Amino acid sequence: MKGFDFEEERIKQEMARLNAKRVLLQLPDGLKPEGPRLASLVEKAGGTPIISADPCYGACDLAIDEAERLSVDLIVHFGHSQMVEHGKIPTLYVEARATLAVEKAIGKAIRLIKDCRRIGLATSIQHIQTLDIVRESLVRAGKIVVIGDTGQVPYAGQVTGCNYTNVRSIASEIDAVLFVGGGKFHALGIALATSKPTFVADPYDNNAYCVTDDAQKVIKQRWVSIGQAAKAKVFGVLIGLKPGQLHLNAGLKVKEAIEKTGRQACLLALREVTPEALMEFPSIDAYVNTACPRISMEAPAKFSKPVITADELVVVFGETSWENLLKKGLFGN
Repeated sequence: MKGFDFEEERIKQEMARLNAKRVLLQLPDGLKPEGPRLASLVEKAGGTPIISADPCYGACDLAIDEAERLSVDLIVHFGHSQMVEHGKIPTLYVEARATLAVEKAIGKAIRLIKDCRRIGLATSIQHIQTLDIVRESLVRAGKIVVIGDTGQVPYAGQVTGCNYTNVRSIASEIDAVLFVGGGKFHALGIALATSKPTFVADPYDNNAYCVTDDAQKVIKQRWVSIGQAAKAKVFGVLIGLKPGQLHLNAGLKVKEAIEKTGRQACLLALREVTPEALMEFPSIDAYVNTACPRISMEAPAKFSKPVITADELVVVFGETSWENLLKKGLFGN
């Protein structure tokens, strides 16, 4: 697959350093076509490769349990920067940086943001190395560029599917956000996190566009889900079992808060939150998701019952924050 750096030499060097004989390769769906070629690389380096064919949604989805069951010596996780702290099995993170030129897409984006003066700049891990080039192009176009760095993710300007702290930290300083990367997934997250006009410079198809209208549609959908959840008598509290999505204490806190309002709640633990899995519980009226927050956002219509986030549950209770609920005694310390 052209356009990405899979750091083959680094993989071989890590195998040699650890004397790794059995290697688990974990790739997100967009990179899975490279699996067989990378497996051949591992074999030539003296190892036995195993490709994880399960979905992989992010660095939160590290295949630790699978690696233990397969008795591997090394996990090679592609496409994400490190998120999960663990010491069970050595893990090599190959970020799969894109090698595409971004100048053409940036040129188109600059025309779209001509009326915006102060621009927040953000990207995914695949394009983090392009931010200096993009910043220079924006400055030459007369823009003031602001890049957030809260230290919650490895790189300044980086966003992930569940972490938008870098852009949220600069929202009060900017007129709009420019995201460098493919698709609407991260850009929609930025628009929802900042409430700022959000534009995409997509180097894969050399195009640029705005996602603000799409974000408004998502917001309307969320209010519909919140309104439906407000009528619920029985809640299911979803506990994610993926390493970076396991928030049991949050789930327990949510269950306690629900029950103190006179409603019923039960905890459900699962690796994959799918419509089919939730349909097995017809007595549950609504779900509160404490796993990946984007599950609730992406396609609410595919779930037969409302699936809201813990923050949206606060709105169901008629409050603005969990701190206010604490003051009212709706959950313990």
